[in-house]
Amino acid sequence: MLFNFEQPAKKLCRNSNKINLLSQLFEFKARVDNWLPLEELLLTLHPVFKGIDFQEDIYFNAPYGRLKLREGSIENALIHYHRSNVAGAKPSDVLLCRHNPERALKEILIKALGIKIIIKKSRKIYFIDNVKFHFDEVEGLGNFIEVEAIDKDGTIGMEKLKGQCNYFISLFEIKNEAFIAESYSDLLLKKNPGMPANSYTIST
Repeated sequence: MLFNFEQPAKKLCRNSNKINLLSQLFEFKARVDNWLPLEELLLTLHPVFKGIDFQEDIYFNAPYGRLKLREGSIENALIHYHRSNVAGAKPSDVLLCRHNPERALKEILIKALGIKIIIKKSRKIYFIDNVKFHFDEVEGLGNFIEVEAIDKDGTIGMEKLKGQCNYFISLFEIKNEAFIAESYSDLLLKKNPGMPANSYTIST
């Protein structure tokens, strides 16, 4: 979900591996039958289009919060986050390490923690200033819109982030019943409680 930062806080291991701590993030996610009208509305505001990302998120059995390894055609990151399961716009604490896809990293995480579930999706990504927009088609779940108001360095403030989310909730006319409180991983586990996640095979 997240992340295009020009000033990484610290480098890890190699120049391609960078860690970012998001001090403040406010976001909302909503289920939609068809997000094309919402995308057309967003285009009237002249957002920056980052592309279509085909993402695989491997969720691990983390003792606290959620830990996932994202591998995509645009974004690749190891992401840990903690967020309350409440509907509507809400804050999140996020820590991530951007990386080039590496089989060893994936294998270590799988062996150490075990796979909770795997999410596959196609994601259209836009930006308006510090606000990021995701138009998602999630395998096994359907269509969603996700909006993240991001403060990279603490200069924007939580109230403004919340106001930005509320603005787009109003613009897109998101109804209360459309909000998603849980992550895609929770939704897919609830839909398929017997899914054999541990049968995942590491690709070379």
